[in-house]
Amino acid sequence: MPIRIDEELPAKQSLELENVFVMSNTRADTQDIRPLNIIILNLMPTKIVTETQLLRLLSNSPLQINVELLQASTHVSKNTPMEHMLKFYKTFDEVKQNKYDGMIITGAPLADLEFEEVDFWSELCEIFEWTKTNVYSTMFLCWGAFAALYYKYGLKPKTLNEKRFGVYPHISLDVTHPLMRGMDDVFYVPHSREWEVTTSDIAKVKDLQIISYSEEAGVHIISDMDCRNFFITGHSEYDRDTLAKEYFRDLEKGLPIKKPKNYFPNDDINLVPTMNWKSAGNLIFSNWLNYFVYQKTPYDLNNL
Repeated sequence: MPIRIDEELPAKQSLELENVFVMSNTRADTQDIRPLNIIILNLMPTKIVTETQLLRLLSNSPLQINVELLQASTHVSKNTPMEHMLKFYKTFDEVKQNKYDGMIITGAPLADLEFEEVDFWSELCEIFEWTKTNVYSTMFLCWGAFAALYYKYGLKPKTLNEKRFGVYPHISLDVTHPLMRGMDDVFYVPHSREWEVTTSDIAKVKDLQIISYSEEAGVHIISDMDCRNFFITGHSEYDRDTLAKEYFRDLEKGLPIKKPKNYFPNDDINLVPTMNWKSAGNLIFSNWLNYFVYQKTPYDLNNL
């Protein structure tokens, strides 16, 4: 949230130079304030786990947020009780007349399929198109980010030789970007993916900017120039044990899986993983809510 101070206070200029958000009394007095309306399209099979992770991050803000959960009606969830889906999730037909301050579209374990082979691809494309007029700012996560980059810009992700699996150090490529405010010089993010988009891919699209990057994991956060869309390849929302559960699950299935990098202390799978990405995750989501949703969305969403 911004600090409200007198415009003539000497600290104002210093704080602004430090990339701290300072609001003048004039602007503060004329602001209209209301709850934010956020919708989450949850494409993950473990929907209850994912919705809990995302809601935890969205709640780390003094802003009042109304959250709705959306499902792909052209896909039947096999891992979440139908009673849960019917009670808490809406279909696109039920919400497509609404307008929202922000939207989150999650990842999905679908890297073995071409986008056009996904059973809900047509519906997802319709939702992507709908966000242009009915959502102010959208955050796309992992598979959702790759799918959106493909739909919007024709960027087809490259398959990695080996799954990008672990917790990796990252740096900001634009330290003045509001999404990076408050971040340490080096911050950590979990990844679990089999695809990537490279810096050379993104350089071909004038509307895109890379905001954060990892020497080990590659491109992390991409933004369009209007900051209406953020494409995030990592999983800052993950719990402490999420990567461990993925690792042991694949081991039990006999799948070829290596231990997640930089995750288990001393690389010992018997030790509890150190959670060193929590603060960065909270900042990314709170900065998105504050600077690109709350501060930017029109008070009357009909004017979006």
